[in-house]
Amino acid sequence: MAFGTNYQPEPRFIELGPEFADPVEAADFPQHRLIWRDQEAARSVGLDGLSDGEWIDHFGRFVVLPGMNQPPLAMRYHGHQFRTYNPQLGDGRGFLFGQLRDDQGRLLDLGTKGSGQTPWSRQGDGRLTLKGGVREVLAARMLQAQGVRTSKALSLIETGEKLIRSDEPSPTRSAVLVRLQHSHVRFGTFQRHAFLDAPERLEALVDHCISLYYPQLGGLEGPERVAALVREIALATAEMVAGWMAAGFVHGVLNTDNMNVTGESFDYGPWRFLPVADASFTAAYFDQTGLYAYGRQPEAGLWNLKQLAGALLAIGDSDSLTEAIRAYPPAFAAAQQRALLARLGVQAGEEGEAARHMLDAMFAFMARSGVSWDGFFHDWFGGLVSQTRALAGPRADLYQGSDFTEWLGWLDRFPTDRPERLSHPYFGQSDPASLVIDDVEALWAPIAEADDWSLFSRKLAEIDQLGDALGHCPPKA
Repeated sequence: MAFGTNYQPEPRFIELGPEFADPVEAADFPQHRLIWRDQEAARSVGLDGLSDGEWIDHFGRFVVLPGMNQPPLAMRYHGHQFRTYNPQLGDGRGFLFGQLRDDQGRLLDLGTKGSGQTPWSRQGDGRLTLKGGVREVLAARMLQAQGVRTSKALSLIETGEKLIRSDEPSPTRSAVLVRLQHSHVRFGTFQRHAFLDAPERLEALVDHCISLYYPQLGGLEGPERVAALVREIALATAEMVAGWMAAGFVHGVLNTDNMNVTGESFDYGPWRFLPVADASFTAAYFDQTGLYAYGRQPEAGLWNLKQLAGALLAIGDSDSLTEAIRAYPPAFAAAQQRALLARLGVQAGEEGEAARHMLDAMFAFMARSGVSWDGFFHDWFGGLVSQTRALAGPRADLYQGSDFTEWLGWLDRFPTDRPERLSHPYFGQSDPASLVIDDVEALWAPIAEADDWSLFSRKLAEIDQLGDALGHCPPKA
C-alpha cells in the first residue's frame, strides 16, 4: 500500500467529545465502480499512490485509513432552512471519515455523501444518486477553475443500487462521493449547542476553530476572541460569495447548515450557473419566493452570519459581535469588485469609483442584451485589447447600442492583467467552458442511457483548460 511521504493523518474533531458527533458505519454496497478520483488533490495529502482497488477499499467500503484512530463520525448540527429553525438536523447521508494535513500543512477533512444512514437520516435512505455525484464533481471543479473558494470532489464511486427520487427519473443509479475541504464545522454546529444551552461546548468549539483554522487569534481571550472569530468567518464568507457572483454560480440552498467556518462552497445540491445576467435567477425549483436567487446570495450570507453571531451571545459580547458582522458588507463589496475585474482579466488599478461605474454599466448592458454570461466574459477577457476577437465571435451582433459604447469607454481605463494569458489556446476558441443546465443534462443523457462517460470526461477537460488559462490550474482550495 503506497501512501506518500506527506501522508499525515490527524483526527481532531473527535477531541470535542460525544456531544458533537455519533460514530456510524458505512452502508454495505452491492457494487463498487470507480468513476472519478482527483489525483492532484490526492497527491496533496499523500493518497495518490493508492491503487484503484485500495482506493475503493478506503473510499467505497470505508476501511479506516492508517493512523486515523477514529470511526466515521456523523456530525451533529441544527440550522435555519429557508429561515425556519430546524433542530432535527445532522449528517443524514454522510460522515466525517478522517482528517489529514496537506503538503502545505493545512488540516483537511474527508467528508462523505451517500455513504449510508445515520441517526440523523430521518426518513431518508442515506444514499446519493449518481447524477447528484456527477453534478457535485462538475460544480466543484468549475469553481476551482475560476479560483472560487470551494471543497474538492476527491472521489466518486458508483455503488450498484437503484434509488427512488421525486426529482429524478426513477429508479436511478446510486453513488458515494468523498469531498476534501478544510472544515465541516457549520454555522449550524454552533446553533445546536446554543439551542441546547451548552455554553461550555460553544467555548470548546470556538477554541477548536481558532486552534485549527484561525491560529492568528490564539492570543485573544474571552468575548474578544469570540468576536474576532466571527469577524474572520465573515471575511471568509464574503470572499466565497463574491466568487460565486463573479462565476455566475447559484448555490440554491443557503441554509445555515450549508455554510462552514472556513468559507468554502460545499453541500452542492440544486446548483446552477447563470445562462444570462438575471438577479432573480433561482436554482432550486422549491425556492418559490426567490429567497436564494442569484442577486440575493450576498444578503443570505449576511443573514446567516447574524445567526452565527446570535448563537454565540452566551459566550460573547453583543456589541462586539455586531461590530464583527459589520465587517461583511464592505468586505463583500471589495471582494466582488476584485472578483469581477479578475473575471474580466483586467487590473484593478486605484480607481474604486471607476471600477464601480464600469461594472454597473457592464451589468446594465448584459441584462438588456441577454448575452450569454460565460460568453461575455470569454469574449472580453483581457479588456479592450480583446475587442477585435470579441467582434469577430459568435456574439458580435449583441455588442452594440449606447449602453455598450458607454461600457467600452469605462473599460478602456483598465489595463490587461497578465496579458500573456491571452495567448493560451483556450482564448482562441469561440465558445467558453460552460456548465449551464443544458450542458449538464446533455452530458448526463449518454451516461443514463448508454453508460457513455465521454462527454463527462470532455467537459472536465474543458473546465481544466479554463483553469489553466486563468492561472488556477491545478485548482487550489
